[in-house]
Amino acid sequence: MKDIVIFGTGQTSEIIFRCFSRNTKRNIVAFTSHSSFVNDKFFLGLPVVPFEKIEIQFPPDKYEIFIAISYENNNMLRKKIFEEVKQKNYFLASYISPESNIDDDISVGENCLILESNVIQPFASIGNNVFIWGNVSVGHHSVIKDHCWLTPGSSIGGNTTLGSGTFLGINATIGHLIDIGKNNFIGANALITKNTKDKSVYIVDQTKEFFLDSERFALISKMQ
Repeated sequence: MKDIVIFGTGQTSEIIFRCFSRNTKRNIVAFTSHSSFVNDKFFLGLPVVPFEKIEIQFPPDKYEIFIAISYENNNMLRKKIFEEVKQKNYFLASYISPESNIDDDISVGENCLILESNVIQPFASIGNNVFIWGNVSVGHHSVIKDHCWLTPGSSIGGNTTLGSGTFLGINATIGHLIDIGKNNFIGANALITKNTKDKSVYIVDQTKEFFLDSERFALISKMQ
């Protein structure tokens, strides 16, 4: 099994480093980023190598890469870097938490992150470069296409397709037999029960502030 170089030196990289280090036998040997973003020679005690020269020190026949980049620009930055890494002929590693409920026969692509307490039901499939955070439910026979980001508590019904590049906010819910277009932004607590077009945005209003402050509310409601 090949050692791994992590692309990125931010908070997502810290999480990925910990996941691989604590829960797998995979060995992280270095970090990389575009040279214009390399400010330090080391990150988490490991060398940071400019991506433009990565194949010199860590050639693709001996190393894999994991792209630890967030959903910036609605996942388009991570998609761009994914394509750049593939052009250099690297295979991209994936991480699946041992604490997630996912059958061995479910298809999972390259550069995927599946964290703890997720439920991915039988016959679902996960594309490339998909990040699924904790407590997400993906229904049976559903398809998550490339470059998506699913935040904690989001839920997808069975036989549903999530278009590439789509973002699901915390506790967003997608119904059964739904086709979500490409590059959708579906915010926290949104409920989608009909097909959506490409580049659609769905935002739920924030809960209104109550007219009493917390001290007066506690007195009136007799909170113990």
